[in-house]
Amino acid sequence: MAWTYLSIAGLLEIAWAIGLKYTAGWTKLYPSLLTAAAMIASFYFLSLAVKTLPVGTAYAVWTGIGTVGAAILGILIFGESREVSKIVCIVLIVAGIIGLKLTSAH
Repeated sequence: MAWTYLSIAGLLEIAWAIGLKYTAGWTKLYPSLLTAAAMIASFYFLSLAVKTLPVGTAYAVWTGIGTVGAAILGILIFGESREVSKIVCIVLIVAGIIGLKLTSAH
């Protein structure tokens, strides 16, 4: 279950990272409320995951999921750079996440 919780936490991290763009510096009420709720839920699921998983592994995977998701959505939604070097770096982060999962004892 810990990996499921961690996956949910990572997806919620993507949601709040993207949500920050829509809060306009926390000046828009509903986007701000949704973003804050996603933050709280993300931390909650991360806290459930670290009950079982090593904190270093869980934190690295959580931030990795958030980083990859935010980078991909930044490209798709906000028209951010699609440079080959950026894509290669995203792939390397995914490889690191997979490596941490494969080498985890849990």
